[in-house]
Amino acid sequence: MRFYTNWFSPFARKVALALDYKGLDYETIDGLAHKNLEALRAVNPRAEVPTLVDGDLIVTQSAFILAYLDDAYPERPIFPGSPADRAKARALEYLFDTRADAILIDGSLWRWAQRDDQPPDGLIDAARKDLNVIFQTLEDHLANRNGRYAFGDTPCIVEFALWPPMTAVKPLGYSIDETRFPAILDWLATLKQEPLFSDDTRRTRDFLKNLTPGSHETRKIAWRGDRIEWLLARGFHDWFYEEIKAQRVIYPAAYD
Repeated sequence: MRFYTNWFSPFARKVALALDYKGLDYETIDGLAHKNLEALRAVNPRAEVPTLVDGDLIVTQSAFILAYLDDAYPERPIFPGSPADRAKARALEYLFDTRADAILIDGSLWRWAQRDDQPPDGLIDAARKDLNVIFQTLEDHLANRNGRYAFGDTPCIVEFALWPPMTAVKPLGYSIDETRFPAILDWLATLKQEPLFSDDTRRTRDFLKNLTPGSHETRKIAWRGDRIEWLLARGFHDWFYEEIKAQRVIYPAAYD
């Protein structure tokens, strides 16, 4: 298998966790590096990671990739056993894939992108408020869980999907209130003790530490629907329009 990834991407990390959990062999290619963008476009015209090539099959989008992996390689399943638990797990995955990712990325551009401005007034406060709503949903589930993980005594899709964004909360400038969300912090502490998850953290840390200046696009920001939706829903239309006019916005399948 060839795996087009980027270790800053929570979606790529999510897939890598599942591949590693299943013990599958794969070759990694940093698809977002300038030198590899054409190779990525050849298998995924949207130029997005993660993209998995397994023989003649190309699978894109992290949720689809994980579903494929469980169908094609059923050993060590990554979805809970009961239909009800699978539905709940997928709902948490979707919440973080769409809502949490949008808030974290939109509210952290000034920490990792090439910027010469400051966040628009109110954006950080809106991001913090909406993140806490999401955290409460997760807290409510984890506080009533049976087992060490979200659904029992083995990790599943919830751990793979949520570990990357939850470990990015603090580095991206936000926090998890220990008085409001003790079950989340207990769950994260459990995961930190597992080599599968600590190895993921090390891999991302090493990638960022050894990143070559100019190797990736950091001035123009790639926007997709959920990230734009959150901005508009919270009233930051004018700021986004200025980004478009300044030609700092690119969209999937429109990389230069």
